[in-house]
Amino acid sequence: MRKVLIIDDESSIRKFLRKLIEKGNYQVIEAENGNQGIEAYKKNRPDLIITDLIMPEKDGLETIEEIKILNPDVKIIGISGGGTLDPEIYLNLASKLGVDRTFAKPIDNDILLSTIKEMLSSR
Repeated sequence: MRKVLIIDDESSIRKFLRKLIEKGNYQVIEAENGNQGIEAYKKNRPDLIITDLIMPEKDGLETIEEIKILNPDVKIIGISGGGTLDPEIYLNLASKLGVDRTFAKPIDNDILLSTIKEMLSSR
């Protein structure tokens, strides 16, 4: 079974994404910040990572950089609702760091699930 790691500081977002992704028949691992996300990545070696870009402790951009050092080929989806800046700024920065896809919150469920399916079937 393919594994998806969700990294987001909002428990409601993690819970929502877990339910959605499990409908697609994927195993879900959760982390509430970038530090936990990196540890979860090392321990579980998921096939796909979905990370929020704005988080306390270690933000998504730093997390992406560190995970890409561990595995430059890992598939990553970056998500953002913005912060002090427009979400597109963060999403563009994430793309420059090698993220495969980006989504602004709120995310369309069907599009996200079809994107996950497409990304995991191309491995």
